[in-house]
Amino acid sequence: MPLLNKLRTAVPGGPGGNTAPPSPSPLRAALTLFFALDGFIFAGWVVRIPAIKEQTGSSASDLGLALLGVSAGAVVTMTLTGRLCRRFGSHPVTVASGALLALSIALPPLTHSALTLGLVLLAFGAAYGGINVAMNSAAVDLVAAMRRPVMPSFHAAFSLGGMIGAGLGGLVAGGLSPTAHLLGLTGIGLLVTAAAGRVLLRHAAPVTGRTATAPGPRRLQGRTRQLVVLFGVIALCTAYGEGAMADWGALHLEQDLHAHPGIAAAGYSLFALAMTAGRLSGTALLERLGQTRTLVAGGTTAAAGMLLGALAPTAWLALLGFAVAGLGLANIFPVAVARAGALAGPGGVAAASTLGYGGMLLGPPTIGFLADWFSLPVALTTVAALAGGAALIGYSARNASVPRGD
Repeated sequence: MPLLNKLRTAVPGGPGGNTAPPSPSPLRAALTLFFALDGFIFAGWVVRIPAIKEQTGSSASDLGLALLGVSAGAVVTMTLTGRLCRRFGSHPVTVASGALLALSIALPPLTHSALTLGLVLLAFGAAYGGINVAMNSAAVDLVAAMRRPVMPSFHAAFSLGGMIGAGLGGLVAGGLSPTAHLLGLTGIGLLVTAAAGRVLLRHAAPVTGRTATAPGPRRLQGRTRQLVVLFGVIALCTAYGEGAMADWGALHLEQDLHAHPGIAAAGYSLFALAMTAGRLSGTALLERLGQTRTLVAGGTTAAAGMLLGALAPTAWLALLGFAVAGLGLANIFPVAVARAGALAGPGGVAAASTLGYGGMLLGPPTIGFLADWFSLPVALTTVAALAGGAALIGYSARNASVPRGD
């Protein structure tokens, strides 16, 4: 708490500081950088999972339990971050979480057992969960102030950061140790946090009628609570798929389809590229199709793509399936979180994000155990099943009444 208090009071951007309405452009640019940084650092960790698995001597199920640390740390933190955002403001919490994320990424390559890996991933997951709730809360406020559905553009930055991080990781995987690589990401992360954080700390989040009256997490009730939970379940179904691709996609290509390590690393990069393209066009898509049709089409496309990616007999067909799945998943999570935030402010973002990243909590151990019991390709078909489930839930919620609906 002292760090957040200092961030809130040391600059005019905290609550009670500079209350003049900020220009959307610099705030949008700064938030975009934080979303990109989040994806960049996370992807840097993802492409090093095979090397860390070998270093720790973990089996698939051991690795799945260790990876549970990321999701467990994230979910626990998400339940608290909504309250921190309401107390200190979403901007200071975003900056603090960004610094912690950059520092914690250097820890995994220092471990030599599945147990210690799981413990340090708790810290990484806590920072990851905190920054996701905080920056999404800040983005929801800015979207409301701009009066345009630009939420997918922020998540496009996350995907672009993931694509760059995965591509860079694939390039250095053969010549740079995981320790040197991830320590380098720490330096980059701290620099970006310092640069973009100055903008966020200079201004308070835009205040709209919705954010001023949004209920706290304990006061969500009735139809509002039901809708927030519904959007959270949609987010869960798709976060499961994103987490599966991040944690197991490269391993599937390398282990089951005998792809070169560089090609295996490129699998997540291609997935992230497809998500980036889908999210860059997300605003236009939402304005033309509306939220319900965007959710249904996305879930259906992702289900078809993951079936191909999981069951294809060659690495190149699997890569095509991963790209189609990324295109389908692109806008589902941003729409679900944005609608939850529109209903209940930071409390809604926290609740939907907690449910959403519960998909990542369930995904790693579920796929790990299924891979041991059956095979990794069979385990990955669960991603297609949940993506189809998200499409069905999105269609069932077509008549849901929320502020600024379809």
